[in-house]
Amino acid sequence: MSESIEAIQNNVKETLGKSGLPFLIDRPLFWRPVIQEAQALAEKVLQSDVTAIPPRSLAPFIDHTLLKPEATRKQIQKVCQEAFEFHFAAVCVNPYWVSLVREELEHTEVQVCTVIGFPLGATSTAAKVSETELAIREGADEIDMVLNIGELKARNWTAVYQDIFRVVTTALPHGVLTKVILETALLTEEEIVAGSTIAALAGAAFVKTSTGFSGGGATVAAVKKMADTVAPYGVGVKASGGIRSFETAVEMIKAGAIRIGASASLTIIQVQ
Repeated sequence: MSESIEAIQNNVKETLGKSGLPFLIDRPLFWRPVIQEAQALAEKVLQSDVTAIPPRSLAPFIDHTLLKPEATRKQIQKVCQEAFEFHFAAVCVNPYWVSLVREELEHTEVQVCTVIGFPLGATSTAAKVSETELAIREGADEIDMVLNIGELKARNWTAVYQDIFRVVTTALPHGVLTKVILETALLTEEEIVAGSTIAALAGAAFVKTSTGFSGGGATVAAVKKMADTVAPYGVGVKASGGIRSFETAVEMIKAGAIRIGASASLTIIQVQ
């Protein structure tokens, strides 16, 4: 871990320590085996030269994603069928479609994932909590929430922590894990480290690079910075936004990602 990362983490911890909120990362959390299993799989895949990695072996890392506002019921159903057929980790959709995806994926191992406070992160904490509660009732297994980007950039770390903490503690009792979207294209390196640290301390299972709806998507540099930051906490990294090829997905896994959010999932695993 670089000194700069450690210094930022210590600053964040000191600031948040004054808020009186507990650090959930210090508690036994149900999602730890999920992260450990994915990390072990990533290590196994990366033991081979990239030319020897079967493209379909990346399917368990991928959240097969359809978040376009114009997505139709038939398109959502098609994504679910593809996820089941090719053994993707999850299907990620907007909250409206959660109940349909739950129905389509019932009795499969594919997880139902949805987005909260999406894509800006600027809704109120109460609204994010309400969205989370409804999504869980309708069958969500995983929550990808957008943190409050403006408050992070303003260094109002306590507000960012409280926002994440409320969503995480809403999801945890139901065995639902939370991924926190940072929107790294809008952040400095210091803000990426601070946001990743806050999310980890608040009990998030993953930190995630991007919504795919901002000025840029995942980069190897951002994924590596996030992975280096959350490694001491046992938290995973999800790379998303602009990942459209097998080679790019492998680069993200090499950098430390154990989930890939993609709409080009079939292209990545090289299925026509």
